[in-house]
Amino acid sequence: MSTELFREPARDIEVLRQADVVVCGGGPAGVSAAIAAARTGAKTVLLEGHGALGGIWTSGLLSWIIDAGNKPGIMKEIIERLDKKGARRQSLGEDFTYDPEAMKLLLEEMCCEAGVIVQLHTRVCSAAVDESGRLALALTESKSGRQAWAAACFIDATGDGDLAAQAGCGFALGRPDSGETQPLSLMALVSGIRPEEVAPYTMDGLSEEPKRRLLDQMGIAGVFPSYSGPSLFHIRDGLFALMANHMYGAKATDAMQLSQATMLARQELHRIIDGLRAAGGAWSGLHIVSTAAQIGIREGRRIAGRYTVDEHDLQAGRVHEDGVCRVRYGIDIHSTNPEDGKGFGDDGKSSKPYDIPFRALIAADVDGLLLAGRCISGDFVAHSSYRVTGNAVAMGHAAGAAAALCASRRLLPQQLAWPDIRATLSRLEETQWNKL
Repeated sequence: MSTELFREPARDIEVLRQADVVVCGGGPAGVSAAIAAARTGAKTVLLEGHGALGGIWTSGLLSWIIDAGNKPGIMKEIIERLDKKGARRQSLGEDFTYDPEAMKLLLEEMCCEAGVIVQLHTRVCSAAVDESGRLALALTESKSGRQAWAAACFIDATGDGDLAAQAGCGFALGRPDSGETQPLSLMALVSGIRPEEVAPYTMDGLSEEPKRRLLDQMGIAGVFPSYSGPSLFHIRDGLFALMANHMYGAKATDAMQLSQATMLARQELHRIIDGLRAAGGAWSGLHIVSTAAQIGIREGRRIAGRYTVDEHDLQAGRVHEDGVCRVRYGIDIHSTNPEDGKGFGDDGKSSKPYDIPFRALIAADVDGLLLAGRCISGDFVAHSSYRVTGNAVAMGHAAGAAAALCASRRLLPQQLAWPDIRATLSRLEETQWNKL
């Protein structure tokens, strides 16, 4: 690696003062935050790096939402509106499958209806903190070049805590002893198979049996995936989503590692599909419709907050007065080292349903910054549980409403009274259901 340095010349950048609230990252948490902020009355800008809203839901083709069943507010509205579009295929307890293309359109519709200003193809690249320690600007790069966005309150919903890290916030990444992170997985949409013929291999809940059968089928076909729990999800008609790979040792914060993992995962998916198709039978017409534009990231930065959710919260089933959502999904740590296995587990730890407190959404080291999604403040074990997207939506909903209150009342997030946030969330829930 070259140690040659280049000093970028100083330049003037226009400061865009379009918003009360700026949300960075348009995935499940960011979209929900932007909608909630706008519905609360804040002029809201949503910045997203890909060409569609939804993040892992859409650009990542996730197709499977976990821990959504007990989430009121925007998550419940998304479910209702997907049903109206006929875009939910399976509803299995707390979880369900959905059509990623329908999700793209729905999230855009919801943002436009709320009056959110959306700018796609835009990534956070830096941040500016004022002398008082308050986040003043989020700087982005896009086809428009470098832009500086001002706001009364910012929300980092980038998944990997990009804005918070650029602002100088402390963070943790990976296992505390080794720094190893959970593997990445690239999703694919596949077709050419009949639902009734592949039903034994299709996910029908949290049962592991369909995964075992599918793994056996792959072995018979002479392909051996890097993930020992390959999962096939029925989306609609003859369209399915497949998760079948683990990309080990790649950090979400390293662009080259992400690039290499993405290309290797895509190659593996094609090998798996080619092998199954060659085996014939129910798989004889199997083909890939699309691989995801965004590789699935289970773990990035965990930003330091005013409360850190840890494994003791899970073991005790802790309840908080300022709980923004109740997490029901258990510990789910995918193997960080293939030599120790290629599946997932709980590291021998137990968990009960528990609360995510609003304090875990408030950045500890920089004022005027809220967190939503998997980059909130938590330890390695807790993160493996709350990271799923049903919880991300609920966190975003709360962060967005709180950010709007910060803007209208000229307060910092830690200065807000939780009953005021809770009352605002209740009003939003009543309003949205009256409109449906």
